[in-house]
Amino acid sequence: MPTFSTAGRVVVGAGEAEHAAALVASLGRRALVVAGGHADVDVLVRAAGHELDEVHVWRRRGEPDVAGVRAGVEVARAFGPDVVVGWGGGSVLDTAKAVAALHRGTGDVLDHLEVVGRGLPLPAPGTPVVAVPTTSGTGAEVTANAPVLVPEHGVKASLRGPALLPALALVDPVLTLGCPPAVTAASGADALTQCLEAFTTPAATPLTDPLALDGLVRAGRSLARAATRGDDLDARTDMSLAALLSGMALANARLGAVHGLAAALGGAVHAGHGEICAAVLVATTAANVAALRRSDPDGDALRRYARAAQALTGRPTAGADDAAPWLRDALAPLGLRGLRALGLDDAAVPDVARAALAASSMRGNPVTLTPAEVEDVLRASA
Repeated sequence: MPTFSTAGRVVVGAGEAEHAAALVASLGRRALVVAGGHADVDVLVRAAGHELDEVHVWRRRGEPDVAGVRAGVEVARAFGPDVVVGWGGGSVLDTAKAVAALHRGTGDVLDHLEVVGRGLPLPAPGTPVVAVPTTSGTGAEVTANAPVLVPEHGVKASLRGPALLPALALVDPVLTLGCPPAVTAASGADALTQCLEAFTTPAATPLTDPLALDGLVRAGRSLARAATRGDDLDARTDMSLAALLSGMALANARLGAVHGLAAALGGAVHAGHGEICAAVLVATTAANVAALRRSDPDGDALRRYARAAQALTGRPTAGADDAAPWLRDALAPLGLRGLRALGLDDAAVPDVARAALAASSMRGNPVTLTPAEVEDVLRASA
């Protein structure tokens, strides 16, 4: 029977971040706050000496990489927190989770990374994490992994394990109101992708299916509104929930080829994870549906793509072949860039395709894509 794991506690609602200090204090009174560059964490800073004994804020920008995780671990070892708060976008939350899992041990991040590292189990238990997202994308507030860029290998690889599940996820859509349109579009495309891949993977379960489908409905009706009308709290709430649901679903199912490609592209181009996913989503979806039409035309995977298309479009008659065109039309007005604009050179396509095929997320794809098909996806996504 399927099992289901998520954050120890999930608090959702507009205005809930006002109670952040008390929620953090329920887990520890000495707080290390890993914060995005512009994240407003005054509600926690003001709590120092009151709800919290001491608060140390460490600012972090950009995607998590080996050097950044190492730096955070050193900060945590010097400060000695009994709770770590991640307050920012998905990259900040993943950095906070990695720091919380590693700082009490003596090992290095590379000892625990999959694929390019030693893949050793993480020390358990880690320091409890409170995850407060300020974007609506990765669902990192409820996942048991943390992707880390490894520049020397030109790929992203993940830390994985129960120690990475936050003790508390605090999801307040008000915190996303200031998120710029480009970030809203890219992070929202990632949430949509995660719902789609978690629903179409063979590892999907009866526990994850309702979450992924509801996330697709919310992203389908609200992604464009959130990106173009940033003060629309209803749309922001939909996207915050879509991201949360995507994280719950992927943490208990699998992802697929879009995230396999994103793992390889993360070291090959200079762009955020969400924009990379958006760049390859349409072509990957079309390639998957086409490959399934050839290899398993009457199978469950195609029926799942049809149900996903119905959730996205709101049309009960939509079929599997409608998914990619809807995604193309939905993403086109949002100003998201293709792979060439993100910095992918045509000569790098074969190497990126090989790295993508070795990524762990590829094992969750509903159909095995050939190297030629993956290269075609990369070229079509330029």
